[in-house]
Amino acid sequence: TVSIDLAQLERSGYLVPTSSRSLLAEEFRHIKRPLLDNARSPDPGNGRHAEIMVTSALPEEGKTFFSINLAMSMAAEVDTAVLLVDADVVRPTVLQRLGIQADRGLLDVLIDPEIDVSDGVMETNVPKLSILAAGARNDRATELLASSAMDALLGQLAERYPNHVIVFDAPPL
Repeated sequence: TVSIDLAQLERSGYLVPTSSRSLLAEEFRHIKRPLLDNARSPDPGNGRHAEIMVTSALPEEGKTFFSINLAMSMAAEVDTAVLLVDADVVRPTVLQRLGIQADRGLLDVLIDPEIDVSDGVMETNVPKLSILAAGARNDRATELLASSAMDALLGQLAERYPNHVIVFDAPPL
């Protein structure tokens, strides 16, 4: 289990489980409601309806801020657990913003089939919030995200974390 400095996160303007009602919290309640409705409704077509990718047109547009807040807001739900994946493997910042470190992550799992995805998933001190870091830098990071290994990993995540909404902080377009 890793410990997120919730006081520092709150001072930085993020949602935390202990925050009182705020305009930001209310805005994320409105945003997450249709996403959760979609994630909770069975979709016989694909079985991967609980995955949300957050991206932006350009860097520095707030997607990591949005991803973290969305994950925090969803984790506050009674019946929802969240896996936040730092999939911006070129410029990963989720862990830095949360003030935590990781030994393994997404790229490590994609490169080495011997590494089990659960070895990279970290439980946090926020109930129902888990994190998968970006992993070790790799020159072929973008290609790995578009690989069949990534497709297989998405299937594994859906199978191993069936009650989780998976939020991907993805690279900018």
